[in-house]
Amino acid sequence: MSARLAVLVSGSGTNLQALLDACSDRRLDAQVVLVVSNRSQAYGLARAERAAVPALYLPFDRKRSTRSAYDTALADRVAGAQPDLIVLAGWMHILSDAFLARFPERVVNLHPALPGQFPGTGAIERAFEAYGRGEIDHSGCMVHYAIPEVDAGRVIATATVAFQPGDTLESYAARMHAAEHRLIVQATDSWLKRHAAGTTAPGPQHRNAPTGGAS
Repeated sequence: MSARLAVLVSGSGTNLQALLDACSDRRLDAQVVLVVSNRSQAYGLARAERAAVPALYLPFDRKRSTRSAYDTALADRVAGAQPDLIVLAGWMHILSDAFLARFPERVVNLHPALPGQFPGTGAIERAFEAYGRGEIDHSGCMVHYAIPEVDAGRVIATATVAFQPGDTLESYAARMHAAEHRLIVQATDSWLKRHAAGTTAPGPQHRNAPTGGAS
């Protein structure tokens, strides 16, 4: 039986689309059974609708709810889909233990930086600025287990993306996004296979992403 994925998105949903495509062409033995967004205009919701995947818009209203209450309600809705794995793919809300404790070792996050570098928002832009100052010659992306601390959970997989002469922010971002799309599928596949084998606690895996143009 195919594994069940719940995907949480806040934006355009290109990494969600990578997962949907991989499920459709059987590169992943899985199906996306729920897409959740905390933003009504997130294009990820439209991608879910187009793929006939149940979608949920659940905003966090700080005036009417606490973070813990919101995360508890979110966990209840996600649990109803009975996912094997929950993938945070551009999800712009830091989850607390009110959510994470419901799904131990089953919530993973994609972040466009390498471990210990550029946590939080604007990681691609901050890496490009550091490159411009001559501080780095590459960055990358990672998939890691989600914990309440921002982008600090145990790493599942990484991909390095090098800067190239003449890079602009746009050209570098395009290669980074292409690397993310590959890595999220690879890391999800790896997690599902380990889960089927009875283990979900590997050491970090490092993959070098191609540094050519975006695909």
